[in-house]
Amino acid sequence: MISLDEAFRKFKSRLELNEREQTNASKRHTEVREYIRTKFAIQRDFLTGSYARHTKTKPLKDIDIFFVLSASETEKYHSQPPSKVLEDFHKVLVDKYGEAAVRKQGRSINVDFGVVVDADDNTDYRVLSVDVVPAVSAGSDYEIPNNDTGKWMKTNPEIHAGKARDAHQAFSSEWKGLVRMAKYWNNNPKHGADKPVKPSFLIEVMALECLHGGWQGRFDYEVQTLFSSLADRIKDEWKDPAGLGSPISDGMDDARKERAYQMLVAASREASNAIHLARKGQNTEALKAWRQLFGPKFPLS
Repeated sequence: MISLDEAFRKFKSRLELNEREQTNASKRHTEVREYIRTKFAIQRDFLTGSYARHTKTKPLKDIDIFFVLSASETEKYHSQPPSKVLEDFHKVLVDKYGEAAVRKQGRSINVDFGVVVDADDNTDYRVLSVDVVPAVSAGSDYEIPNNDTGKWMKTNPEIHAGKARDAHQAFSSEWKGLVRMAKYWNNNPKHGADKPVKPSFLIEVMALECLHGGWQGRFDYEVQTLFSSLADRIKDEWKDPAGLGSPISDGMDDARKERAYQMLVAASREASNAIHLARKGQNTEALKAWRQLFGPKFPLS
């Protein structure tokens, strides 16, 4: 019978990208990057977000691609409302992928590749979608369109990546695995279409502070403590780690924060119950409890 530590390590491994998934992801984002470069003058493009920070969970979707506009494109778009550059990026992506596959978002354009996710969260090793993010240089930082405010917003994904790297190293290289687990819980179908915590990046931002004190060697205890800490602080304001953009927590109003609080408290209790079952020697039941909490990627054997 698989031990709890073995189960968690297998779970962590299942949430990491394997070679086939990396190959497909590379093929898809390269395809989009090459296409966009034929339609706009791009100074540089690079991967950002949780995919680039290695905190992306399964099923793999919404790989962020940052497109820094050239000086001429910046002059054309930066003086206009953010909706203009988003509209133009949307239009060229519709030309290639079709209206049904392309969706405008507040700060990016989403391209869905039509991949079906099965009951075990498998996608036949394929990425579901990418997010195309137009950007302009702003010194050592960047500005991206924010259609929610009607203004351009400063950001710096490289600072985000550095903070995630530092947190991972400070937590004996277990930080990113725990973040992926929490994000996978957030995606659990039992929550319905509405995730408890939105955006999922908020979980990562909170984990920069909520995962503290160093790795204690037990996944079950760390996960229970993380859920408890997230619940305690979900109603706080969480600023952009780069100190540039609007607070990450602004994506949730009071009602959403209350819902997230209740679900995080329930998750903490479920984790405590699973730990209690293991203490009583009921290993099989403990594994089932963890699977119920997280979803189908958590192993029972």
